[in-house]
Amino acid sequence: MDKSKILEAVKTRIIEKIEKFENLIESTRASNNDTKSSMGDKYETGREMLQQEINNLQRQLNETLGQQTVLQKINAEPCTKVQNGALVQTDKGLFYIAVAAGELILDNQKVITISPESPLAKSMTALSKGQSFSLNNVPQIIKEIW
Repeated sequence: MDKSKILEAVKTRIIEKIEKFENLIESTRASNNDTKSSMGDKYETGREMLQQEINNLQRQLNETLGQQTVLQKINAEPCTKVQNGALVQTDKGLFYIAVAAGELILDNQKVITISPESPLAKSMTALSKGQSFSLNNVPQIIKEIW
């Protein structure tokens, strides 16, 4: 499995998320500026709701920018133990430990990207090929690490 392809796919997904949030913030700000009315309280309530939406989108954008920073520190070098940047095959699936960016399909294979802070990643951190671990009473065996 080519880790560099996975890393690039995750980076692309994060860039797309950043662009989406930036566009949503921009369009929400524009609609906030367009909300001019003489309705008093309704006007203020509407503006406040739009401002809360902008704040929520900004928070999500900042989280995604943080993920992008984490990805910049990851390389595609092979790993012998489970760590940040490792691609881990267990008997339950294929996991890329970097950022939580969801599921990717590459070369007809499903890769689940997870954060090193996730319970799954923490359960297998520092383990090697052939070792086992358990999460939520579900035992798993590490078959391969790239």
